[in-house]
Amino acid sequence: MARYRVTTGATTWPDDTGCGLLHVDMDAFFVSCELRTRPELEGKPVVVSGGGPRSVVAAASYAAREFGVRSAMPFSTAKRLCPRLICITPTPGLYGEVSQGVMAIFRELTPLVEPLSLDEAFLDVSGALKRLDSSPARLGAWIRERVAADFGITCSVGVAKVKFVAKLASGMAKPDGMVVVPAAETLAFLRPLPVSALWGVGKRTEEHLRQQGLDTIADVAAAPLVRLRRSLGRALGEHLWALANGHDEREVIPETPDKSIGAEVTFDVDLHDRSVLGLELLRLSERVAATLRRRGLRGRTVSIKVRFADFKTITRARTTAVGVDVARDIHRTAVELLTEHAPSGAVRLIGVRVEGLDTESSGEQLLFDSPEPRWRDAEVAADVARSKFGAAAVRPASLLTPRDQ
Repeated sequence: MARYRVTTGATTWPDDTGCGLLHVDMDAFFVSCELRTRPELEGKPVVVSGGGPRSVVAAASYAAREFGVRSAMPFSTAKRLCPRLICITPTPGLYGEVSQGVMAIFRELTPLVEPLSLDEAFLDVSGALKRLDSSPARLGAWIRERVAADFGITCSVGVAKVKFVAKLASGMAKPDGMVVVPAAETLAFLRPLPVSALWGVGKRTEEHLRQQGLDTIADVAAAPLVRLRRSLGRALGEHLWALANGHDEREVIPETPDKSIGAEVTFDVDLHDRSVLGLELLRLSERVAATLRRRGLRGRTVSIKVRFADFKTITRARTTAVGVDVARDIHRTAVELLTEHAPSGAVRLIGVRVEGLDTESSGEQLLFDSPEPRWRDAEVAADVARSKFGAAAVRPASLLTPRDQ
């Protein structure tokens, strides 16, 4: 692996001819964003989490990972593994803001950017090499420098001929590194890796392959295709055989428009009181509406998600006459759905989502003589105030605590 890895400040790297696909992954993204203003916590076991008994770890620093702490782990479990664990509560809006800035850096190089989440993306830089008079590895190094300089966080980059290998390479580059896999060495790079490294191999499939003596990617590549089809099914067998032999025909697909925008919350203690749940729906509706307006979108369908104490989960939706991006309208529909479909029972989680999205220029109903207050104008004004003075600057009166009043 050492021969593929490029260290910070390196001026030479393996042959990257024909390796136009990059996978860029931020290192411990949520934690890294938070530590920019808390440098005293660098190198310490830190997680981003709500910290409550039902909270999960959103991200863990590398120091925390040494204790076995991982993302999606219950916070209570993480605390048992690392009693000195430091918990930072998420900063609303921070991660999306940094993510947008990082993705903008990627798009300075190429329009072919496929975000997989807030903190990782594929880039196809093949068509930009001549225009930029550069090479894939040089662009990967430039990305790492820009992300660090502009946002104070680090990222790891994989450079390869195909998407699958580029993603594997970025994982091996962590933290804060770059791995370049020459096109001619793709199979040599893959062969010694365990079968679990193949996309589509979960725990059960891994066990099944190992029971048949297929422990490495080299074993799968050498297996007769007919055997894999018979053992795994035609589609999965062909998929794994192709990957094991370095074939991945998938192209980088630029970001598609949002299909829905939502928000949800898991309570530390199950809630029975529907009036309290109504306030939580208002809080979530505020967040969803603000996101819709920020992205210039409206939605025609409002849905709620309710998870009860026994983990039974329901979703219910209603389509509105016109597109909405106002919290008052979203909240009214959400409360109606809650009242009609979940009138009783202890609730563990509740969420609001708006679907059927379109640009805000379409679907707006203009009521020139309407006696109703201009709720959207008020919420837009609140957006401006929050952007200047913080998320808590303007809130509905019903969401104020006694200390706020």
